[in-house]
Amino acid sequence: MVIKSANELFVRLLSETNSAEKQMTRALPKMARAADDPKLSDAFKEHLEETQGQLERIEKAADSIPDIRVKRIKSYAMESLIEEGQELIESTEKGPVRDAGMIGAAQKVEHFEIATYGTLCELAEQLGYTEAKQLLAETLKEEKAADDKLSKLAKADINRKAG
Repeated sequence: MVIKSANELFVRLLSETNSAEKQMTRALPKMARAADDPKLSDAFKEHLEETQGQLERIEKAADSIPDIRVKRIKSYAMESLIEEGQELIESTEKGPVRDAGMIGAAQKVEHFEIATYGTLCELAEQLGYTEAKQLLAETLKEEKAADDKLSKLAKADINRKAG
């Protein structure tokens, strides 16, 4: 499909983001089980709940715009990030080193999502999709908070134990 307008780009990115979030709902429980540190495991479980809400917001954002439907478009970027994280889990023993690596892998995901939601917010604003922008901005805020939480966990204890 050739993208010819900002609206078509918005729909494409929203659809890819929907796929990415669905992939994360399958990956986060595995990450929670693979984590050794209870705080890290809890952070992954909490983010799973947030991710389920983010999926609902994507649908609400699409519903708030006439003639927009989320399409079935796979996010290959997210698939690759998740696969990279899974390979890390499989190649490390459960413990602080794995936890430190998982934080890094999870932050790659968060940074990808921050970039994606930032772009979606700007496009929604440009296109006059006020309600969609508000919904997507709420998710952007959550993704930034998740990234910050991971950084704090790494700095507070996990990276020191891994070293």
